[in-house]
Amino acid sequence: MASSSSLTTGRRTGSKLKSMKLLEVLNALEEEESGQSREEIFIAPPNNASGDFTDEDSGDEDGRRGTHLPGNVLHASVVPEDSGTGEEDDDLQLQPAMKKQKAVVEPQHVWTKRDIRPDFTSWTASDPHMEDLKSQELSPVGFFELFFDEGTINFIVNETNRYAWQKNVNLGLTAQELKCVLGILILSGYISYPRRRMFWETSPDSHHHLVADAIRRDRFELIFSYLHFADNSELDESDRFAKVRPLIVRMNYNFQKHAPLEEFYSFGESMCEYFGHRGSKRLPAGKPVRLGYKIWCGTTSRGYLVWFEPSQGTLFTKPDRGLDLGGSMVVKFVDALQTRGCLPYHIFFDKVFTSVKLMSILRKKGVKATGTVREYRTERCPLKDPRELKRMKRGSFDYKVDESEEIIVCRWHDSSVVNICSNAVGIEPAGLTSHHSGAAKTQAQVHQPSLLRLYQEKVGGVGRMDQNIAKYKVKIRGMKWYSSFIGYVIDAALNNAWQLHRICCHDAQVDLLAFRRYVACVYLESNADTSSQGRRSRRLETESRFDMIGHWIIHQDKRTRCALCHSQTNTRCEKCQKGVHAKCFRAYHIR
Repeated sequence: MASSSSLTTGRRTGSKLKSMKLLEVLNALEEEESGQSREEIFIAPPNNASGDFTDEDSGDEDGRRGTHLPGNVLHASVVPEDSGTGEEDDDLQLQPAMKKQKAVVEPQHVWTKRDIRPDFTSWTASDPHMEDLKSQELSPVGFFELFFDEGTINFIVNETNRYAWQKNVNLGLTAQELKCVLGILILSGYISYPRRRMFWETSPDSHHHLVADAIRRDRFELIFSYLHFADNSELDESDRFAKVRPLIVRMNYNFQKHAPLEEFYSFGESMCEYFGHRGSKRLPAGKPVRLGYKIWCGTTSRGYLVWFEPSQGTLFTKPDRGLDLGGSMVVKFVDALQTRGCLPYHIFFDKVFTSVKLMSILRKKGVKATGTVREYRTERCPLKDPRELKRMKRGSFDYKVDESEEIIVCRWHDSSVVNICSNAVGIEPAGLTSHHSGAAKTQAQVHQPSLLRLYQEKVGGVGRMDQNIAKYKVKIRGMKWYSSFIGYVIDAALNNAWQLHRICCHDAQVDLLAFRRYVACVYLESNADTSSQGRRSRRLETESRFDMIGHWIIHQDKRTRCALCHSQTNTRCEKCQKGVHAKCFRAYHIR
């Protein structure tokens, strides 16, 4: 039912809507010059976003890439719509029609040429929860199961079985089988085939015995087709993501519960790749993923995802506090942070979100904030004209402070003119930064205000998370419109688990690939179907024992015999599931 969706973009010609094809818009975005305003393509979902028919998409997305979109998507008509971020003043809002609102008298701002004098307390908080995690000496699987814990696994099992029963199918999914499915999805991030059924083929060039011995192909396909995360009889029709809302709530709770308690956080936009016909789909310029769902994300400076919320546009999400949609999402992230305590957090974000009004709201909440800002959001701060600043030497800057709100706005000239705003950091102590001169091929030292230097150091958390997810993201997609979003959630949980592992296990550092391989192997080997032992290859056990990948010694409550010396032991290898003494551990895993 692709006809139930509509494509929109933020442009208007005179009083008429300019209709374009998606293919034309894609080409225009590819050819646009730097410095132009960013536009977004928005595909509206069906009117009843929580109906049963929205479970199904137009076809299997297995193996599809963004450069091979179907013709009916490329040639779909495009009409104007509001992007929801306040980036274009001339955007139109689709139905329902916007009512005229009474003009609100904004307070007058008095700007003075001086440095900011913030009154925030210094950061002194400790993190006892992280110390507790360090004392537990968790394995990679243990860190991953902080987020996909027993309660979450049982919840997915129950909802999937309920959905299958509603379709008159007795699925009988178990937690063991679900972990096998998760293992295959994780494995597809670093081992992918054009068709997922090739994992089970007997052909020697494609057969993957770890997958084939864990679960039968038809059983995997049946479970994956009925995978569900909400009760269809209790969906909120005003929520486009009602089908996955319970999972979002659970993941946000677990992400925040185990998040490192830090002073600095980043807020920005992430993209969940999607090429189907339904959902809140956007195409922003300047993003590595050009077509998909936009996700509002709050992360630590290292890239741990603390809070996320899929964007639904202004039709379903109403901004509050006189802010635009982006600013409202920043406030929601701050509210989530303050559930752990009203501490002087410092949030960094870019010009999509920043405004003097937002800085004032966060200051009243006791939260520091710094971000680049568009000129029309500076409340008419009387700074030097950008053209005048460009004629001055690089490193020149001008700044003013709002006397009543204690908010600073600075305009700095480097390779281009940058506007930045903060309620916590000022000009001093100003420093020097290296600037590369392309023509002279030399490094020059230019002056840099303190708030610019701190912003550049701390703002990249969302970008680091995106980079980690993009490396080995889940490749298997299904026919449901939210299947790619589920892959995104799994990838985010793995990224968070790896971040915690790096913090807690300094003596056993592994890279992200090795971390994912370990989790996938343990899930597939430990939860394999044992009802058909004849199918299982003895070669699997032998090869995994000596592969030198992801073997961890853990404590076990029940004493068993050591696989090497055959005496009693209370430790075992988590991957091999064999009792092994610590003194025998190395010898057992070497040929």
